[in-house]
Amino acid sequence: MKPLYDGKAKTLFPGPDPNTVIVFFKDTVTAGDGVKRDAIPGKGALAAQISCKLFELLHNAVPSHYIKQRDERSFLAKRVQIIPLEVVVRNVAAGSIVKRLGLTRGQVFDPPLLELFYKSDALHDPLICEAHALALRLATPHELSQIKDYALQANAILKEYFLGVGLKLIDMKFEFGKTPDGEILLADEISPDTMRLWDARTNESLDKDVFREDKGDLLTVYREVARRMGIL
Repeated sequence: MKPLYDGKAKTLFPGPDPNTVIVFFKDTVTAGDGVKRDAIPGKGALAAQISCKLFELLHNAVPSHYIKQRDERSFLAKRVQIIPLEVVVRNVAAGSIVKRLGLTRGQVFDPPLLELFYKSDALHDPLICEAHALALRLATPHELSQIKDYALQANAILKEYFLGVGLKLIDMKFEFGKTPDGEILLADEISPDTMRLWDARTNESLDKDVFREDKGDLLTVYREVARRMGIL
């Protein structure tokens, strides 16, 4: 099949009807705005299966584009128009915000901190405020309110779930899309590619930071997350 979209970590193919797509997970992993890149056999399958389980976990609380898992590397989803916003919910200070705001790594945010980034490769996904999002017409005030509510609800559910399997959800990037009739849905993926997870006891990274910072074998880390989730 000819792809509809070929991204850094996923490829979208036409679904069985015009209102659906197949989300296929590649073994590619990138960091540093795509500067650092590698292919790790097996990584795509783990990210796909983790995403499917987490979308299913959120099913009754947050509407999403996820329909069902197809195989170990893909799932069927509703076709949506992606809203060019990355919504990052932070429970603990880590990554870019530590340097940006002079915070201490590990500082807890209570309540969680929500940040918006403009999805633009040309501009390198800059941090923006709500007024910017509205001025750029990325979303209406009502849509932006919905997006924020959904992101915070999803974060709360995922945070509790991961604590139950010995993991801390440090932060998480959410993306949203709109159906042809205007419904806002959680979209993209939910995997260690798009979140930070630390071991609840040791604070060891169990996410893509292992690749970003050359701290170990990424596949081993993703397998450990999948094992704790009961996937492996």
